[in-house]
Amino acid sequence: MTKVTKSEQEWREQLSPMEYAVLREGGTERAFTGEYTDTETEGIYNCRACGAELFRSTTKFHSHCGWPSFYAPSGDDNVRLIEDRSHGMVRTEVRCGSCDSHLGHVFEGEGYATPTDQRYCINSVSLTLQPND
Repeated sequence: MTKVTKSEQEWREQLSPMEYAVLREGGTERAFTGEYTDTETEGIYNCRACGAELFRSTTKFHSHCGWPSFYAPSGDDNVRLIEDRSHGMVRTEVRCGSCDSHLGHVFEGEGYATPTDQRYCINSVSLTLQPND
């Protein structure tokens, strides 16, 4: 995957304040407010910051957690996983494999009937949906 590198000033010029807060500063959008939470449109979900492919609608499922949920990224290198010990807990942060933008977190063992038993809980503001034609 091609690596995208920009200065923080370039990111600020490209992204809206909310996009910057989530993608570059590791923030989180409020639950049940994102545009893709309940979307069932078939297509490819790309990184809003750099356009890299991240997820496909075929792995999206309704977890009722308030954010779009996927059970797997579309490719092994499309995301990067990092241990996150913030907020007094241990979680696994999900970042874009291309531009290192914050996307959300992945959780395991929650009992969802998915092939991987994982829930990639991703901020809608981190994504753009490219519908299938």
